[in-house]
Amino acid sequence: MAMQSLLRGFASEAVDMAQGAFERAKGHAAPRVLAFTKLIEARAHARDNDPKAASRALAASETLLGQADARGGDEPGWIDFYHHARLSADAAEVFRDLKNPKAALAWNQQAAAMPTGVFTRSVGMRLAIVGTAHLQARDLDHGLDLGNRSVDILARVQSSRAKDYVREFTDALAAWRREPAVRDFLHRARTELSIAA
Repeated sequence: MAMQSLLRGFASEAVDMAQGAFERAKGHAAPRVLAFTKLIEARAHARDNDPKAASRALAASETLLGQADARGGDEPGWIDFYHHARLSADAAEVFRDLKNPKAALAWNQQAAAMPTGVFTRSVGMRLAIVGTAHLQARDLDHGLDLGNRSVDILARVQSSRAKDYVREFTDALAAWRREPAVRDFLHRARTELSIAA
């Protein structure tokens, strides 16, 4: 529920839900499950623009994930997707949301490559996230390259969530709206993804 609240734009409610879930589950839930609740909390704090709380929750998630990896053991099957590579990919998004491109790009280096044919939507969204971080770092060329690759991929999927990531990327282009390459990208996003620019 916390993740759904976050995705629908209710960051402070998502923080409360993630913290409540963690408190209720600690002591009997698997460390990997607890680590994921802290990741959702970190993402919600980032959307709420609270860098200290986001960093604390992210560090707690990383610590719990380390405990889960070290101990192995009995974990529910649904959480087997959550490993360091996923933490790293989400941490890149956390720091993108906090407008800390240096940290976002550093975390992205630790995230595993995902095959486009298997994780099409996720790859496209991650390209938009990393492209936005490059724009925040004032690297228009690299940002636009990733933005165009994101549109190439996401034009093949139907996902309002994916479009939201490209929309955030287009918002980050505001300083360069008069650049021909930016105008071309905005036209492309409008025509291929129906994103108003």
